[in-house]
Amino acid sequence: MEGIRARALAVGRWLSERAGRCLAASVALYALTALRSPSQPLDLRVYRGGAPHLFSGGLYDFAVHTGPPIPVLPFTYPPFAALLFAPLAQLPWEAALVLWRALSIAALLVITAGSLRLLTSPAAGRVRERALLWAAAGLWLEPVRHTLDQGQINLLLGALVVGGLALCRTAAGRGAAVGLAASVKLTPAVGGLYLLATRQWRAALWAVVTGAAATALAWWISPSQSWRYWTSLVTDTSRVGPVWTVRNQSLRGALTRLLGPDATASPLWWAALALVTLAAAWALRAAVRHADRLGVLVTVQLYGLLMCPISWSHHWIWCVPAMIWLAHGPLRRLPPARVTLALWALVTAGRLVPRLSRIEDATVHGGPYPAPMAWLGTGFALCAVLTFLTLAAGGDRRRARAVIPGGQRSGDQADRTPLP
Repeated sequence: MEGIRARALAVGRWLSERAGRCLAASVALYALTALRSPSQPLDLRVYRGGAPHLFSGGLYDFAVHTGPPIPVLPFTYPPFAALLFAPLAQLPWEAALVLWRALSIAALLVITAGSLRLLTSPAAGRVRERALLWAAAGLWLEPVRHTLDQGQINLLLGALVVGGLALCRTAAGRGAAVGLAASVKLTPAVGGLYLLATRQWRAALWAVVTGAAATALAWWISPSQSWRYWTSLVTDTSRVGPVWTVRNQSLRGALTRLLGPDATASPLWWAALALVTLAAAWALRAAVRHADRLGVLVTVQLYGLLMCPISWSHHWIWCVPAMIWLAHGPLRRLPPARVTLALWALVTAGRLVPRLSRIEDATVHGGPYPAPMAWLGTGFALCAVLTFLTLAAGGDRRRARAVIPGGQRSGDQADRTPLP
């Protein structure tokens, strides 16, 4: 065992010394793959095609027509998102696609670097090399790869949240990052729980103010579209897609495949909801008590993905911070952390969801969902719950001190920065 460990350390040192070249090679290989087997970045087409309709009044009537199981892709984001996407419509399609993917890859690097900066473990050292290596590997995890292939915005929003929380020195900066991300897409709003859990009251206030200001700006530009979205469309999950498909990796999606379309009426649904919430609360309590900032962020983001009615597999880019915590966090040497990390790698690098979705498209045409596929399709939910339990069960972790931006030692002290 000592020999294996020594060789592993030697390989790790060798890779660290060549981290930049590893990332460059990974990006080049991805670019080559994208050229040889071009994908259909349908989400980017929706962003680019729908944005100009914010000004003409037809934003939520616009749609890109595709095929089963989601034959129509309408614009489903708040009006403020369309305002930010509007410049894309002025670019040629090829230029917009290259720019979007380049920004998304840069965002992945921000996510890995920010996650490592949030760690309270001594393993958080050598942030630059580790961040480059994790970005190189992250390109081949299914949620990241799917985000790039579809032209999705997940990596950009993830970078805004992680980068803001890890790198901004002021409460205003951290709060504005979370509020701006939530103004573009509602799911990042769960980042506000991080600010509340770490008692960053000023930052939480700034998040609310930023979100309200962005929403007000969009309302001023297009009151009719804003009224329509916030009074009727915001809760209409039918516009997003079917809940039952394996592409939906939320808790509701997993239980719908296991229990049938009436899953939310079953006592098992409420039992599962209570157990997952309890596990997340237990994990959050442990992470807060030990000043584990990355643990807190991973907990709230994974919980948000589980609770959302529809969480497509590409929404799960938060697997990257979760895997970084499991690999380098204060509990990294414990067996639960190693097992959970291995399972995350198997599910994401093994591209479980795309494999199952191809089988689903060919075989599932009404009727009960095949039980073996339904159980296999719980992969992301299972990994998230195991991450909660790993966070919660580490009672023997060392008491760590968080390095809060600006040299502060706690969220309370960090929030004593005067409002600008």
